[in-house]
Amino acid sequence: MKTKTTKARAKSGGSASRTKIRQLMTPNVVVVSPDDTLQSAARKMQERDIGFLPVCDGERLIGTLSDRDITVRAVAAGRDPKSTPVREFASPQPVWCFDDQDVGEAAQRMQEKQVRRLMVLRREDKQLVGVVSLGDLAANGTREISSEVLESTSPAAD
Repeated sequence: MKTKTTKARAKSGGSASRTKIRQLMTPNVVVVSPDDTLQSAARKMQERDIGFLPVCDGERLIGTLSDRDITVRAVAAGRDPKSTPVREFASPQPVWCFDDQDVGEAAQRMQEKQVRRLMVLRREDKQLVGVVSLGDLAANGTREISSEVLESTSPAAD
């Protein structure tokens, strides 16, 4: 139901559907290499007060790494962050959108894929140009859409 509401709003011509992702995204994103260690990635997250990094092999986006990937998957499994490469715990197949897409389309993609962040690619060369999060949607006047996405991507309360 929530997905239909967002789809309808995106098609209806509301202000959110006219706003392009490039207007809301965080540009100049810090990335990690698949060969970096988990400790190096965690240090980048700590220095920038973020919990998520795109993983790029050269110019190509190949995955994402979250603070949860490091703690819940790697450290909890007994892996040494000083020597374990990012590639072993990065989530493959990052979810993305293009920078020229409407906010409504991006919100719909977040709902469909059950994610709170999208990698943003430039359509012409498919290079990573930013990240857009639910927080970006909420902070930029698309609160209703971001609330719907948050509700649909959050685990149900027991």
